[in-house]
Amino acid sequence: MAKFSQGEQNRYKEKIKPYRDQIAEIESREKTLLAEIKGEPSQAPLKRLALTDNMLNLTAYQIITSLISQVLLTVKEENALNEGRKALYKSVIYLEEIVSPYVDVPYADYEEKLKDLAFLDAAQRYRMVRKVGLTINLLENAYGDNTKWKWSFVEMEGRFAAVAKNILDLKNAVVNTDPRSPDYEPTVYHLRLVKKLLMRAADRYREKYELSTNRADDFKQGINFLGALRRIHILMGEKEEAETIKKQHEIWSAKLETDLKRAGQKKA
Repeated sequence: MAKFSQGEQNRYKEKIKPYRDQIAEIESREKTLLAEIKGEPSQAPLKRLALTDNMLNLTAYQIITSLISQVLLTVKEENALNEGRKALYKSVIYLEEIVSPYVDVPYADYEEKLKDLAFLDAAQRYRMVRKVGLTINLLENAYGDNTKWKWSFVEMEGRFAAVAKNILDLKNAVVNTDPRSPDYEPTVYHLRLVKKLLMRAADRYREKYELSTNRADDFKQGINFLGALRRIHILMGEKEEAETIKKQHEIWSAKLETDLKRAGQKKA
């Protein structure tokens, strides 16, 4: 920050001090919660939810710090945004540790994990997912379009899409989408969001494959998200939507196979 006057620097530091204090407090709390998980594993799901929320709050404070820098110093505080990105990754990882990071697998493969979240109702699960999604959007906007981290957000969004799906009580999803169910509204909104996130993750991974990496793993992951979306449609009895996604899945798989053959021929 040498290119700014001492007065400007002092004013900036004064403005961000409350947020820096909050960040330090959250980082200290994280260490405490992680120690408590080791000491009392039975409380791990509850503690990890608290860790998720703490990391989201930390990310928000880092974004505010950068915004203050933009207002007072006319530059983004890249270090703050990078620390926010790391914290945001942690929030998703803590959720993965609770509900699993699985993408295209049967619900039965991770159903057991959801028993640890029986204390969370449908509305609470939906609120948590909404908060993660909002924080991701805020951080992406804070970075702007021309950032070297553009493609790293594809992975973050994908992992978020998976946990948003995996935290949902799919066993009772059909029952809970009956208007007479007390969990009707949050379940319907949560399902709608999950479908949107899965489709976006599929599209973004294909975009990353075609415009950046040309790595088959990226395209395969996009195809996996299509498979996960199709499972949701089948579960909910949405036959027409499931058939549409099935066709798209087949088209993408065929393209990937063609691309791999073409790449193999070039090497030969």
